Amino acid sequence: MKVNKIVALQVMMSIVLMLGTASCSKKSSSSRASRATGWDVDSQNGTSARNAGKKQQAGPGLVFVEGGTFTMGKVQDDVMHDWNNTPTQQHVQSFYMDETEVTNGMYLEYLEWLKKVFPPTEESYKNIYAGASPDTLVWRNRLGYNETMTNNYLRHPAYANYPVVGVNWIQAVEFSKWRTDRVNEAVLEKERYIKRGAKTQDVSAESLFSTEAYLASPSTSYGGNEEIVLKKSPTGRRPRKGKDGAVEEQKNVYAQRSSGVILPEYRLPTEAEWEYAAAADVGQREYNIYKGQKKYPWSGDYTRSAKRKNRGDQLANFKQGNGDYGGIAGWSDDGADITNNVKSYPANDFGLYDMAGNVAEWVADVYRPIIDNEANDFNYFRGNQYAKNKIGKDGKLEIITKDNIQYHTLSNGKVVATNLPGEIARVPVDENETYLRQNFSKSDNINYRDGDKQSSRYYDFGDSESGDSTKVAMYNSPIHNVTTDSLGKMVRKYDSSSKRTTLINDNARVYKGGSWRDRAYWLDPAQRRYFPQDMATDYIGFRCAMSRVGAKTERRKSPRN
Repeated sequence: MKVNKIVALQVMMSIVLMLGTASCSKKSSSSRASRATGWDVDSQNGTSARNAGKKQQAGPGLVFVEGGTFTMGKVQDDVMHDWNNTPTQQHVQSFYMDETEVTNGMYLEYLEWLKKVFPPTEESYKNIYAGASPDTLVWRNRLGYNETMTNNYLRHPAYANYPVVGVNWIQAVEFSKWRTDRVNEAVLEKERYIKRGAKTQDVSAESLFSTEAYLASPSTSYGGNEEIVLKKSPTGRRPRKGKDGAVEEQKNVYAQRSSGVILPEYRLPTEAEWEYAAAADVGQREYNIYKGQKKYPWSGDYTRSAKRKNRGDQLANFKQGNGDYGGIAGWSDDGADITNNVKSYPANDFGLYDMAGNVAEWVADVYRPIIDNEANDFNYFRGNQYAKNKIGKDGKLEIITKDNIQYHTLSNGKVVATNLPGEIARVPVDENETYLRQNFSKSDNINYRDGDKQSSRYYDFGDSESGDSTKVAMYNSPIHNVTTDSLGKMVRKYDSSSKRTTLINDNARVYKGGSWRDRAYWLDPAQRRYFPQDMATDYIGFRCAMSRVGAKTERRKSPRN
C-alpha cells in the first residue's frame, strides 16, 4: 500500500514537471532569439527576422504557375518561313498569372476610378481619362457593319465578362500599374496600416496612394495626411501600460517590404512566361521529361474535344475558315462569332483560360526575330530599361503632382498619362549604378545583341574604321512625327518614305496566341507576332502576371514511386 502511494506521488510530480516544462517552452517560444546576434527579435524595431519564412499570397485574379524548363518556339509547321520562333531551351521562374484575360468589367473599374479622381472636366486632368480609354473604333470595317460593337462592346453589361480590346500596349502597362496600387492599398487597409475606408472616401488627385512612393516615403502618401497613413507597433499589438502605469509610446513603424504584406507589382508577362504558361507541358510530364511538345494549350493534335460529354465541341474561339467565325447556327461549334465570355472553354493544365483563341495578348517584350538564348536562358526578356527614383534639388524624392504629370504622345496623336500624381518621378540609371559592372552597362538594353553583325542597331558593309558613313540601319522602320504648333494644335507628320524596308523598331511589341480572327495555325503557343505598342486592334487584349518571391513550389515535393 505504501509502495503504491509512493508510485502515485512520483507520477504526479512527473506530470507537474512536464506541465512546467511545457509552459516554460511555450513562454520562451513567444520571444525568439536572432540566429545572427542572439538578441530578442520581437523587442527590436526591425521586421525582417520576425517575418522570416512568411509566404507570398496570390493577388486577386491570379493563378500560381510553377516555373521550370521548357523548349521555347519549335512549331510543328513553319508555313510562313519567317524563322522567328526557332527552338531554344529556356528556364522560367515561378510566377502568377491572371486566370482569364482582363475583361471589359475589370477595365471599366479602372476608367471609373480615373474619372472620379481626375475629373475630365478639369483642364489639368483632361487627357488622363481620354488617354486610358480603349479605342472603340477598332471594330469598324470599310466593308462591314460593326457599329453595334463600336457603340456597345466596352460598356454594355452583356459584354462585361468579355475580354477588353482596343487597348494598346502602353495602356495595358498603365492599367497594370494602377491595379498594383489598388490591390496593395486594400492589403494595407486590411492589415491596419491605412485608415479603413480611405481608399474610397479620402482619395482625390491631391491625396493618392502609390506602392513605390509609400515604400520610399510613407509619410508622403495621401498628400502627407497622417490621419490616413497609420503608425503601428512593430509587434502588431496594441500599446500597453508600463510598470509606471504610463502607456508605451506608439512606435513609428510603417509597412515595408520586410513586413511581407505588400505584393510585387502586377505587370505584363514576358514572352517566355506567357508561352510557358500557355503550353502547360506539365500535363504530359513523366518523371523529369516531357512526353513531346503540345501543338495547342490542350493535349492532342486537334481543336475539337474527344471527351464523351462534349465530343466534337471546339476547345477555343477562333476562325474556322473563310466566312466561318463560329460555325453553323443552332449547333455547338465554338459558340462565338467575335470574342466570347471568359471561361467559356476548358482551362489548360495550369488552370488558365483562353490561352488560345478569344483574343491574342500583349506581352512585355520588344520584338526581335531572334531569341538570343546564348546571351541568357533564364527568365529571358528583351526590353529592360533600368530607372531609379528622381531626387529633387532639395535632396528629397520628387513626387509627381498635377503640375508635372508626365504624358506620352503616341505616333497617332493620342496622349496617354504615364506618371500620375502621387507616384515617384523616375529617371534612367547613370554611371553611379553602371560603373565597372559586368551584368549591365547602361539604362536602355533593348538593342543589346539584337541579331545584327555588330550586335547593335547598325551593321557595316565596309571597313569598321571608315566611319559612320558606311553604317546602315538594321531596323529602318517608318518614323511618324507628332508635334504641337504655337497655337497648341497638333501637327501630324506621316512618314511616306519609299526606302523603308521593315516595320520593326524599338516600339514593336510581341503579342501571343491566336484570336477570334485567326485560323487554328496561330493557336500554337510558340507562334509570335508583333504590333506597334501605341496602336490597338479588335483582336488583341492582355492579362497580367506577378513574380513569385520565395520558394519555387507551393507544396512539398516527394519522390514518385
